[in-house]
Amino acid sequence: MNSCPVCGEIVDVCDKLNTLVHLSLCFDEGTGNQIMTGGFLTEKQASYGWMFKLSEWVNFSSYDVGLNSGSSASHILVFDRKTKRLVEELIDTKIVLSMRTIYQSRVGLGLMDKGAKEILQSLSERQGRQMNSVESAKDIPKFIDFFKDQINMAEIKYPLEHFKTFNEFFVRELKPGARPIASFEREDVAVCAADCRLMAFKSVEDSLRFWIKGRKFSIQGLMGKEVRSNAFIDGSLVIFRLAPQDYHRFHLPVSGTIGKFINIPGCLYTVNPIAVNSKYCNVFTENKRTVTIISTAEFGKVAFVAIGATMVGSITFVKKEGDIGKKGDELGYFSFGGSTVICVFEKDAIEIDADLLVNSERSLETLVSVGMTLGVSKRKAVSRGLPNLDT
Repeated sequence: MNSCPVCGEIVDVCDKLNTLVHLSLCFDEGTGNQIMTGGFLTEKQASYGWMFKLSEWVNFSSYDVGLNSGSSASHILVFDRKTKRLVEELIDTKIVLSMRTIYQSRVGLGLMDKGAKEILQSLSERQGRQMNSVESAKDIPKFIDFFKDQINMAEIKYPLEHFKTFNEFFVRELKPGARPIASFEREDVAVCAADCRLMAFKSVEDSLRFWIKGRKFSIQGLMGKEVRSNAFIDGSLVIFRLAPQDYHRFHLPVSGTIGKFINIPGCLYTVNPIAVNSKYCNVFTENKRTVTIISTAEFGKVAFVAIGATMVGSITFVKKEGDIGKKGDELGYFSFGGSTVICVFEKDAIEIDADLLVNSERSLETLVSVGMTLGVSKRKAVSRGLPNLDT
C-alpha cells in the first residue's frame, strides 16, 4: 500500500510504525488531511439486509476474532433509539485491518511500547493546533456536507459565519430547547449525558463480559489513586462514546454538587470499540482523563469520567468545584476529536432503562441524545416503598 485509502497521503513504506499510526488516526477520526470519511448508511440502506448483518454482528460482536479482513471487519452496527432502527457505521476494511494490527495483536502493542504512544501524542497536539487556526475554517463546509444527514444546522445556536476556526464549530453550542431534558422536574430520573453511542451495564462485571476486554480494567484504575472508589466497585457503568460528527458538549446526567476535578495523565489511544475490545491495552484506564464526583440526593455519589482520545486537544469544564448543577446542565466539552464519558453509579443506586441494557448485552451500542432517559433511582423507590418506574 503506497497511499492512505482515506486521505490519499503518500505513506512511507519503510516506516511501518508511522504508517500504522497514520492509518489509525484516519480511521478513528475520519481525518488525515481534513478529508472526512465514515458515517452512517441511510435508513433505507441500513434496514436492507439488516437481519444478515445482525446475525453476523452476534457472531463477531466482541471483536475477539483477531485480525479479520472479512466483511464483519468493515462495519459497526448501532441501534438508533429515536427511530428504533439499526444503522451502520461504514469503515474501510484496510483501515480496520490497520487498527486491529495496532490494538489487537501483540506485535502492534509492542510497537506502542517502542514509540507509538509518543507519536500519537505529537500528532494529536499538532492536529489540535491546526484545528484552532484561522485557515482551518475552510474545512467546516466540507465537514457539514459529509455529515449532512447527521448534523442538524437548525439546532445550532449561531450562524455558520460566527465560527472563525474549525474547532469553534466543533464545540458548537445548540439553541435552548434543542435537547429536551426528560422528566425535568423529577430528580429521581437520570438522563443521557451526551449525543453518543451508549453502552450500559448493571455492574462492572457485566461490562467485562460483554464489552471491555482489557485484562486489567478496574474501577480503581479508571478513577485513579486520588479518588476513593470502593463505593463504586460493584456499581453500574454507563459508557458514552462520541464520534466526530456529534455535538461535543457533555451534560450532567443527574442533579447534584460538583466535586473536585482530578486530572490523570495518560495516553491518547482511540476509544473506538476495536481498541476497547483489545486484550492487550486498557483504553479507559490508560488514557488521559479527568474525574469528578457528583454528590446527589437521589443517586448517592456518581463518578463522572471524561476521557481523552486520539486527536482530542483538551477537555474543558464549564462548571467548577462546589457548583450545584441541575440534570441537563452543560458540564464541559471536548475539543476536536471523538471521545468518551463514563459514569459510574454506586451499587443499587440506579435502575437503568431496560432497552439500553438489552442492547448492551448483545454488544450493540445505542445511539442516544442528551436528555433522553437513562434510568430511575432505586434508592428513592425503596425509601418510599414504591415500585421502580419504567420511563
